[in-house]
Amino acid sequence: ESMEDEKLTPEEFIRERYKQFKLTMDSFDEEMLLQRYLSSFSQVYDPHSDYMSPSSVEDFDINMKLSLVGIGAMLRPADGLAKIVRIIPGGPADKDGRLKAGDKIIAVAQGDAEPVSIRHWPLYKAVRLIRGEKDTKVVLSIIPASDRSGTRTKKIDLIRDEVKLEEQAAKAELKERDVEAEATRRLGVIILPDFYADFKATSKNEKDARRASTDVRRLINELMLEDIEGLILDLRNNGGGSLVEAIETAGLFISSGPIVQVKERGGVQVLPDADPEISYDGPLIVLVNRLSASASEILAAALQDYKRAIIIGDSQTHGKGTVQTLMPLGKRRGPLKLTTAGFYRINGGSTQLKGVTPDIILPSYLDVMDIGEDSLKHALPWDTIRPAMYRIQTGVSELIPVLAAQSRERLETNEEFLAFIEKRDRLKLRFETKTISLSLESRLAEAAAEKELDDIQSGAFLDDEDDEEETTDIILEEALNILSDMIDLKQANQSERLAPTMSSRAGSPAK
Repeated sequence: ESMEDEKLTPEEFIRERYKQFKLTMDSFDEEMLLQRYLSSFSQVYDPHSDYMSPSSVEDFDINMKLSLVGIGAMLRPADGLAKIVRIIPGGPADKDGRLKAGDKIIAVAQGDAEPVSIRHWPLYKAVRLIRGEKDTKVVLSIIPASDRSGTRTKKIDLIRDEVKLEEQAAKAELKERDVEAEATRRLGVIILPDFYADFKATSKNEKDARRASTDVRRLINELMLEDIEGLILDLRNNGGGSLVEAIETAGLFISSGPIVQVKERGGVQVLPDADPEISYDGPLIVLVNRLSASASEILAAALQDYKRAIIIGDSQTHGKGTVQTLMPLGKRRGPLKLTTAGFYRINGGSTQLKGVTPDIILPSYLDVMDIGEDSLKHALPWDTIRPAMYRIQTGVSELIPVLAAQSRERLETNEEFLAFIEKRDRLKLRFETKTISLSLESRLAEAAAEKELDDIQSGAFLDDEDDEEETTDIILEEALNILSDMIDLKQANQSERLAPTMSSRAGSPAK
């Protein structure tokens, strides 16, 4: 809440909110009305068919190619204004240094023209004014974050430039684990928040086109130079993106073969990884959660069906097993995005609704919240088709029961994890409780506990922007422990297999 809200009586507060709501309704323009109407109409068929306005097409392109021209600031609506949530590293605002997270934009001017007030504008309209052509000037009138009274304003002029959205790009981390025999064991983690691809650059065959699969391949090679013994591919919160990128990324871990089946009106198509090259063939874990959707589910399902990796995460992934096609609606209108096909695993099961069930399930906040395809209206049902032909790898699935038991044993004595479970159970109770007390004393007592749950709920989707403290990623830590156990088990199995045969096969080197 803003400082102004704190001074209002409850009646004034409610009246103020209604006033804001009316201003928002009055600012609805033709584009917003059309989006509401056509999306409501198309979502009767399934939750992923909708209308994409020109501004949502622009946002989609930006997300896919990880770059835009603007000032490099992330915004969200607050008190009828556009509030700066975060300054993007390397962008014009970051280099200039005057704009800060928490500042609120009240007006925008193009070059030396008069400022236009953006109070109570829908965010997408405000964003359109701020973005623009490279090397042009934009002047923002802001209320600084430091001024809690909201009375002082200042102007900041910035020159627009290309902003690279590096936070959404794949990144790698090197983790170390202590092991008894040797000092430390090196493990790699690749975090992939999105299956991005700069479609225009890729279609022109540009060599340096931004693509998720090429970035992941490069990061694997960098980690291999660090002598990693195991790898985690972290697909948590990855909502999907380019299907081609998911197939190519899965192909980095297997020689060649089918990855996904797509069922359309004309029949079933099997989409393979045709490249026999393997970038990484060592112990592999894929980390998922309820927000891993679409292309993420295809990659996880394929590596699970090949028994190439162990999947770890929430009780299931999101369950979006459908494919959408853009249908143009004429020049000045955006396209309709309509569901035209379904995704199926190579084992014949759909990823729709049921998603992917991990081999080892770790408790999660998201499992107790209404998230996932099964909580959406008009979701399409789950079904199966014939499996594709593929060759399973041996060795991984036999390890799962032992790894799961060792993990359970470890977590039962982990203080941090037990505190996490206790919070999760309280969150579950909140979602299941449909009543609230009307007694002021009871409500005030609940309010403090509710604040913590609110923070968990917003932080469960994203790392909360205002939270500077580094909290331990319990799930990643446990996945690293499981990976380390997996390496130990594999090494033990290998030495058992090799011991009796060494003498009889003296001529050939031990593999």
